Amino acid sequence: MIVINLSSPTSVEALLERARDIAGLSFGELAGQLNVAIPENFKRQKGWTGQLIERALGASAGSKPIQDFPQLGIELKTLPLSYANTPLETTYVCYAPLTDIAGISWQTSNVRNKIRQVLWIPVQGEREIPVSERIIGHGFLWQPTERQDALLQQDWEELMDLIALGKVESITARMGQYMQLRPKAANGRALTDAIGHDGSLIKTRPRGFYLRKEFTQLVLNSVFGQ
Repeated sequence: MIVINLSSPTSVEALLERARDIAGLSFGELAGQLNVAIPENFKRQKGWTGQLIERALGASAGSKPIQDFPQLGIELKTLPLSYANTPLETTYVCYAPLTDIAGISWQTSNVRNKIRQVLWIPVQGEREIPVSERIIGHGFLWQPTERQDALLQQDWEELMDLIALGKVESITARMGQYMQLRPKAANGRALTDAIGHDGSLIKTRPRGFYLRKEFTQLVLNSVFGQ
């Protein structure tokens, strides 16, 4: 049994050591050590895996719009994989600004800040595997290459242009080659302000930026040379 340190890691090396310590554990084993209840499935607790790993590694950001390890400038993302080691889900990055967006550029955006340096934790994601039996993989630190950064910038700018033009309601999940914009809220009743087609404020569902599976596959390929 490993000894889990719940305090925030003070160095990149300490964080990576913690990631190595939990690699090979099942969700059940890690949850048992942290006294965390294990859900039967993720229909009502979609963020459970990320929260479990965050706690085990000492993430301190919570729901704040900053990296999970702000003192290290590192974001934490879990990556559910198939038996063939391909991504099974899109990856949520952050909420999208729908008002007061003048002056925001890709370089100063929260999306880019969040993915500037990511600790990816692969996990078994096949639904037929009971939650408690799914295994945590070996985490790896990643920074986007110039090409990867440019691909995401192109999608971000196209989506933000539509938001600025008051066309947020016309944006669909099919838009964006590697990053998409989708509603992001606990329920369909949650509303926020956005720019309408005539420039006035309207009420709409909050939106979030998500990395498509095609992009996280590129990440895996670039790291593991596939």
